[in-house]
Amino acid sequence: MSLSSWTPTDILIHDLQLHKHPEGGYFAETDRQVTQVLSPFSSNEPRSLGTSIYYLLTKDSPSGVIHMNKSVTYHILHQGRAEYTLIYPTNPPTIEKHIIGTNVSAGESRQLLVGTGVWKMSRLLPEDMDHGCLITEVVVPGFHWEDHQFLTTEGLHELLKDVKGEEKETMMKQLEKHVKGIGA
Repeated sequence: MSLSSWTPTDILIHDLQLHKHPEGGYFAETDRQVTQVLSPFSSNEPRSLGTSIYYLLTKDSPSGVIHMNKSVTYHILHQGRAEYTLIYPTNPPTIEKHIIGTNVSAGESRQLLVGTGVWKMSRLLPEDMDHGCLITEVVVPGFHWEDHQFLTTEGLHELLKDVKGEEKETMMKQLEKHVKGIGA
């Protein structure tokens, strides 16, 4: 990572007026369009046309919990690197890992699109703990807490109910530490 244009995370938190995010990390809403549309992902309830936030992972808050938005979310990199785990609720679930970063030749991407109905979480990689990762998230139609859910321990067991044996144990071990408690 080139440090010539890198801003320390404590300065980003201050300058961008970021606050602790319920998913982990820090955030600040930067835009909420006043125009509303009927969201096909939320029973045609009216939602803002789009919303955006800054989202920052830091050494003291290096990962988020697994969650799902009903709307489509675009992740656009400003600085740093992070690993995104996407869990598609197929049978059995399909798990993909993506690195958002600047080294495109190594398979990293400066943008990541997460479609509707996909579980996701982000985390700093060990080698990036001291640098953090700052992105913008754009949600279309706009973010609304009623269109969001955290994966619970109970939900993870349900998601993996048809996965068997060692594969299930491995998946549980990898994912369980990133979910909310039962019923949370």
